[in-house]
Amino acid sequence: MGDRSGAGAKIGRLVAIGAAAGVLVAGIALPAIGGAGFGLMSAANEVNLKPEDLHEPPPAEVSIVQDAKGNEIARFYEQYREVVGLDAIAPIMRTAIVSIEDYRFYQHGAIDLEGTMRALATNLRSGGVSQGGSSITQQYVKQVLLNAAGTEKEKNQALEASYARKLKELRYAMGVEQKYTKDEILAKYLNIAYFGAGAYGVEAAAKRFFGVSAKELTLPQAATLAGAVQDPNATDPNLGKKQRERLLNRRNVVLNRMAELGEITTAEAAQAKGTKLGYKGTKLPGGCEASKYPYFCIYVRNEILSNPDFGATTKARVDFLNRGGLTIKTTIDPAMQAAADKAIKKWVNPSDNPVAAEALVQPGTGAIKAMAASRKYGRSKARNEMSYNLVADAAHGGGIGFQAGSTFKTFTLLTALEKGYKIDDGISAGAGFRASGYSAFKDCKGQNIGDPTHTVTNDEGSPGWKTLQTGTWQSVNTFFMELEQRVGLCDTVKTAQSLGIHRSDGGKLQQYETFTLGINEMDPVTVATAYAAIGARGRYCAPMAISQITDRDGKVSTYRPKCKQALDPEVADAAADVLSGVFTKGTMRAVGGIGRDAAGKTGTTDGYASAWFAGFTPDLAGAVSIGDPRGSQQHKLIGVTIGGRYYGSVFGASIPGPIWKDTMLAALKNVEPTPFTPINADRFGGCGQSCRPAPPAADPTTEGNDPNVFNVPNGPDGGAGAGLLGTPNTRG
Repeated sequence: MGDRSGAGAKIGRLVAIGAAAGVLVAGIALPAIGGAGFGLMSAANEVNLKPEDLHEPPPAEVSIVQDAKGNEIARFYEQYREVVGLDAIAPIMRTAIVSIEDYRFYQHGAIDLEGTMRALATNLRSGGVSQGGSSITQQYVKQVLLNAAGTEKEKNQALEASYARKLKELRYAMGVEQKYTKDEILAKYLNIAYFGAGAYGVEAAAKRFFGVSAKELTLPQAATLAGAVQDPNATDPNLGKKQRERLLNRRNVVLNRMAELGEITTAEAAQAKGTKLGYKGTKLPGGCEASKYPYFCIYVRNEILSNPDFGATTKARVDFLNRGGLTIKTTIDPAMQAAADKAIKKWVNPSDNPVAAEALVQPGTGAIKAMAASRKYGRSKARNEMSYNLVADAAHGGGIGFQAGSTFKTFTLLTALEKGYKIDDGISAGAGFRASGYSAFKDCKGQNIGDPTHTVTNDEGSPGWKTLQTGTWQSVNTFFMELEQRVGLCDTVKTAQSLGIHRSDGGKLQQYETFTLGINEMDPVTVATAYAAIGARGRYCAPMAISQITDRDGKVSTYRPKCKQALDPEVADAAADVLSGVFTKGTMRAVGGIGRDAAGKTGTTDGYASAWFAGFTPDLAGAVSIGDPRGSQQHKLIGVTIGGRYYGSVFGASIPGPIWKDTMLAALKNVEPTPFTPINADRFGGCGQSCRPAPPAADPTTEGNDPNVFNVPNGPDGGAGAGLLGTPNTRG
């Protein structure tokens, strides 16, 4: 009698909980437990439940990343799951899961009354919830609540051992049974259940465990998966021998149950039990490390996680990517990527300490067409792998980058052209340049940042009279220091910023007098995008990696380029005209052009810490960098062997230039050439405000002097005479 009164008190508390929640309304009455002997009939009959609608957010599903041609290149997911219909699940799998989890599934309603009351009696005797007795519908409800939980507290509530939770679960189960057919519920359950080894849903589990689709599962395989759902962590075959033994035992329990129910014969069960577990541990697809294009993959992932276009908050963007079941179409072009990979491999080995990186960007759209590097992405130091994005900025998984060197001289050239300079306007550049005073350069805050104590010298080119053309072609440092002083440091910085230039590490641009010499650390994507704007006649388009996203329901969102007119088109045309001479008369003349209109600029930093080449055609732009990621200032490109070749020192035209050329030749092989727009000769031809000074008149009484000859002792472009007309020479 004591046991009976105790049980009665507990069921009474159960009734009280339900009453307090306002759920004891006419609907379902729980029957008495046959054979239990403690008279729960009257108490159970008072427990009436009202169906409640279950909020069913879609389960986390794999997002697939595609290249521009629609080929899969990566997968992102929080839970590896592929949702499939019931017709894509082998009938034997459906039979196995029903047999072991809820053999009366197709006979009972929302609640398996017999199972529930049997479990209730056991729980009352044990003083807690020790037996579930849950139907497949109830298990589905629990999984939905668990998957919808956004916090640990909510997850714990979804799993807590309480009668309140059980009642809530039953109400939801009743709502689910009213809303769906049995087959639909079974399909939903099989798609949401966790099977272990990182596999969510039966399709992912079939592939992970056995390397087949859910439709191809055999009897022993189906029984294995059906056995795994009871305690997927304890039977996770990926964790070791003990877990595999437990899983094998669970498989055999399922097979015995199927035979007991008459779903298979005893002989079929015995034959299936005689087979090995057969776990293959097929590697889960996805992740950037497994991608053909790992650096681009990292860029795409970080773009989605940081861009408000894909969600208002960080959590929203994470959920969007990892749970959304998206198909993400990107801009990467397989042929152009192959061209970049091949060119880099030709010139730099993966085992080399210096690393080369290249980005290709489409002028007029900003679409990233390729991201390549000489080292593989990964975390193995033994294999000399890199664990961050060598081609992009820190915001897209990159590092601090490398100083961009003389590629920044282009921004000073553009500023001069914008201010009315003509291509034959010039400056007499000395062997060294020293600011005349602290006020000779001002940053964009108006602060004096000239350094009259520091002398800039030339790494390339010779001193003498240099025009915008010859100074650019020969990349003369002292010429560009003088030019930057005249056009203004701040205006040069603003030109660069209008073309998207920002430091790779995300910090503020360093606005020192040597800005034009490329003292700021850059990444190839940023530099390539800036040069692409010149190729697009001054139309700057932000780097773009994602063109279209299709969600799990088939809704398509198209993403268009974000562009602005950053430069006067004619200024861009004039710059392209000047920069095209780099291939024929300048620092790239030994490398040569690509057989179509092209322009660019080499970049070699002070002391050979890094080297660059950035160039463009109207159809494609690219930037290549090389430096030592161990520390470019400590490990300079002097006396190094790269790609099996020894270099006394590495210039922009030594390795980056040839990589760019080889890449472009292959990447543009099947692209019809687009010519540059001719320079407006009336506006930019000849010279205007700073023409070359006339030579001093020769003394006719001096023998041997020819008044028509102007001697150029210091180089092919003229002597080291006076500066601009009317302007004193300020170099030291």
